[in-house]
Amino acid sequence: MGRERKPRSGRQTTTLLAEVFIPDKLYFRIGEVSELTHTKAYVLRYWETEFPALKPSKGATGQRLYRRRDVETVLEIKRLLYEQGFTIEGARKKLAQDSRPTEPAGEREDGAQKHLFRPSLDGPQVKALKRELQSILTILSRKC
Repeated sequence: MGRERKPRSGRQTTTLLAEVFIPDKLYFRIGEVSELTHTKAYVLRYWETEFPALKPSKGATGQRLYRRRDVETVLEIKRLLYEQGFTIEGARKKLAQDSRPTEPAGEREDGAQKHLFRPSLDGPQVKALKRELQSILTILSRKC
């Protein structure tokens, strides 16, 4: 069970995290993410070990490369921990819960599979249809 904790009385809670401008780039280095999110690099590295949702890739030199969604995840983790007062465990569960789709594609609540695609043609019908489509393609290619 993830526990929520109340913010410490001495800590000011602000909503400035929602107002962070993230530049339009493919990758950010850990120093850039640290500056953007006002979070120390060692805290980011620690959060990588605690939050499976935070997985920056590593470049050829071994340096962490964060994508925009990683930066957004860092901001969400920071909001959960510092503004909402979640514990690490509670924030991890909240992130996992928020990222999980409400109903997996192709499944119903009772666990039965929905038939998203039900082929109504059997093998010989499919072959005949394929031959007909190829003949149409041949006719069209002659006219062009």
